[in-house]
Amino acid sequence: MKKNVIVAQSGGPSPVINSSLLGIIEACRSRPDVFGRIFAAWHGVEGILKEELLDIDAEDDYEISLLKHTPASGAIGTCRYKLNDSNAEDFERIIDVCRAQDVGWFFYIGGNDSMDTASKVARLAKMRGFELIAAGVPKTIDNDIGDDGFTIIDHTPGYGSAARYWSHIIQEAGEENRAIGVSEPVAVFQAMGRTSGYIPASARLADPNREMPLQLYLAETEHNLESLADNVNRMLLQRGRCIVVASEGFNVGTLGEARDGFGHIEYGASESTVAQKIVNHLNSVGLKARGQATGQVPGILQRSTSLLASTVDIEEAYQVGRKAVEVAVEDGSGWMSTILRDRSVSEYRVYYDKVELEKAANVARQLPKSWISEDGLDVTDDFIDYALPLIGNGPPKIPYEDGLMRFTRFKRVFKEKKAPDYIPVNMR
Repeated sequence: MKKNVIVAQSGGPSPVINSSLLGIIEACRSRPDVFGRIFAAWHGVEGILKEELLDIDAEDDYEISLLKHTPASGAIGTCRYKLNDSNAEDFERIIDVCRAQDVGWFFYIGGNDSMDTASKVARLAKMRGFELIAAGVPKTIDNDIGDDGFTIIDHTPGYGSAARYWSHIIQEAGEENRAIGVSEPVAVFQAMGRTSGYIPASARLADPNREMPLQLYLAETEHNLESLADNVNRMLLQRGRCIVVASEGFNVGTLGEARDGFGHIEYGASESTVAQKIVNHLNSVGLKARGQATGQVPGILQRSTSLLASTVDIEEAYQVGRKAVEVAVEDGSGWMSTILRDRSVSEYRVYYDKVELEKAANVARQLPKSWISEDGLDVTDDFIDYALPLIGNGPPKIPYEDGLMRFTRFKRVFKEKKAPDYIPVNMR
């Protein structure tokens, strides 16, 4: 007997997260013999706990089709609600809601923590004798899911678009810096990446021939404010200007850190920023050039700007969503769909496979040391060879209406609640 579906998103959005959502929806709709109605949890796992489920089948097909080019998670919402071992009641609640709504399929789009949650839900359902197939769909612009050998996943959906964003804004910032370097010789940019340097590293894709006076400060390196100032001033003496891209996890001392529901530092809510600390330090110690250092923090723009989304990323996100449904049907519960690179050919080519959720859960990789230059200020050609194919070749074809981008706008028809009222553990 066919069962209903719940799909949910978790954590920080990405420019292509809804492309994965569309892949799941269309793959489920292609098997009406297996899948019943499709529900989307409103604001991720919080929507399941509160039994706030959007009826996707009540939405217009055109609005659903727009998901492929709709960035971030505004269509169905996401959250940073942490489910851990102390939230036993919450896990039981997920099973209760699925049972009440005749749900037999659960697809969770998210990062490391989300894969852990999906894995725990799969195990609990099995322990309770409840027929629920739980599957994961990878998502994170940080590209930090997986192992150092890239055997779990080659790259995560969302990263290619974040990399394209940085390649483009640094290319343009290079022109700005070239123009006004006589009075603003140092341009400092802060990129996302708490402990992994994949995003700031992608700034090098703006200048693969290394013609720009560009320095990268990755979370993986041992540089600090003092060594940064020395390096920048050395560049100023050589070139008269310098562009600095620093990871938000770069060591600048305390930021007055605020933390999100997962316990991660929320840099946008902290008292200061890495970029500001760097700018303050450079201007305090003095520059070996006339003028001041200035700073920019793109923030959430790097994970929600559809105009700079990678066409490669959009398509791969869609296909990995479809693959999750295929794996769930053929292999059952406890798997994450994945993207792997075909290294048997010289050109860029990927294939889609599966990996056990437990292997993807709560693992975080960093940029390989072999991809970082000896002075810790750049990345090697191996990184460029790895990342450059991910950004695509040209802009996405986003639909427009009245001069504005046209994104998905659901009516938000909620399914009638059937389970008892419940207050999630972390909200009590």
